[in-house]
Amino acid sequence: MEEMRVSDVEVCNLAYRGQLDELNSVLQADKSQASRTDQDDRTPLHWACSAGQTEVADYLLGLGVPINNKDDAGWTPLHIAASAGRTDIVKALIGKRAQVNVTNQNGCTPLHYAASKNKHEIAVLLLENGASPDAKDRLESTPLHRAASKGNLRIVEILLKHKASTNIQDIEGNTALHLACDEERADEAKFLVEHGASIYIENKDEKTPLQVAKGGLGAVLRRIVEG
Repeated sequence: MEEMRVSDVEVCNLAYRGQLDELNSVLQADKSQASRTDQDDRTPLHWACSAGQTEVADYLLGLGVPINNKDDAGWTPLHIAASAGRTDIVKALIGKRAQVNVTNQNGCTPLHYAASKNKHEIAVLLLENGASPDAKDRLESTPLHRAASKGNLRIVEILLKHKASTNIQDIEGNTALHLACDEERADEAKFLVEHGASIYIENKDEKTPLQVAKGGLGAVLRRIVEG
């Protein structure tokens, strides 16, 4: 059976498959291969992060490979590790001072992906090491927008604990509360209102969160505000 290939560079494939002994042999002969980039501008470290190959990632970090290199879509190894839920690798990258607020071509930070994919521990790690809870992507969405729209209540709680702003508007004028209401995320909507989210801000369609809320959610939110 032919081994899976994800890259046109063999050291990247070795890193992805977790073949540490083979990788070590290649790099003993030519250390420059440790930071070689492939057809997608990805390094072996990018691929180790993608596959969750913690031993390989630790080995590469021990060699002092660049940790903030971006692939052809602007993703750093930290973006990939955060998005894929590779907690141990995220810890290792942060320990080597990976840039936590770096953005990719979509303007997203690693925290955007941790928030949208409900990776609690990774979100905390990023926030405790300087990640901005109010970072905006190309659509001016923050991690809070993503967590609220996905129904990731624990992430919403974590972001607010780390002083995320509740009333930032995205490119459509929607706050996180607008999105929670529109997606029928009742628990997230109630939590946001209890922590200062406004029910009166209008989006570009001149609608407030109450007006986009479905069912009886709008009435529930109004009662919270009015006591």
